[in-house]
Amino acid sequence: MEADISTQAVGLASNADFSLMNLFIRADVVVKAVIILLILSSIYSWAVIIDKFRLFKRINQSSEEFETKFWNSKSAETFYNNLPANTQDPMALVFKDAMQGLLKRKSKSDLTNRMTTMLETGIEKQMSKISKGFTFLATVGSTAPFIGLFGTVWGIMNSFQSIAISRNTSLAIVAPGIAEALFATALGLLAAIPAVIAYNKFNNDSIKYSQRLENFSKRFLTII
Repeated sequence: MEADISTQAVGLASNADFSLMNLFIRADVVVKAVIILLILSSIYSWAVIIDKFRLFKRINQSSEEFETKFWNSKSAETFYNNLPANTQDPMALVFKDAMQGLLKRKSKSDLTNRMTTMLETGIEKQMSKISKGFTFLATVGSTAPFIGLFGTVWGIMNSFQSIAISRNTSLAIVAPGIAEALFATALGLLAAIPAVIAYNKFNNDSIKYSQRLENFSKRFLTII
């Protein structure tokens, strides 16, 4: 009898397919839902990562060009009048909004405080656009491992139930179920690690760019 069980276990082990697709197909419906959720989260995370990488590269370059042209211009009003209408640079938009507010105001009393408020509002508006998507990266980075762990715990519970029903504790029999369960944890880590790294990097880049906008605003106020 023991020889028959060993032979059966060896046969199952040799025929077991541990490819990722087969692990997904054999998984429980709950584990499948966890796997699909993690895959979708990972794909969207990478879309955000690529988009933010391109964004910071673009705005750093465009802001550098804007500052160079601005400080070489004859006057702020002349530069404002020659500014392209379709500019997408955050620093240029902060300057543009501030100049529009300045030129529309007839009263020049308390000008410094009003300009300071307009510049701060403009910076907050632009930084809100830049930081869009950061919350998703932070959420994936903090929750994906736990979602994967939930799928793993659920899968292992099903494996133990299968052991109890079959009354066979052979590793070759329970290994596929455990592999399916651990697959969820692996996907959770695969989604979380890039999201955490990207969030930390982009958050740091965002702080640096915000300081750059604030420095420009302070220097701009000195010529008003």
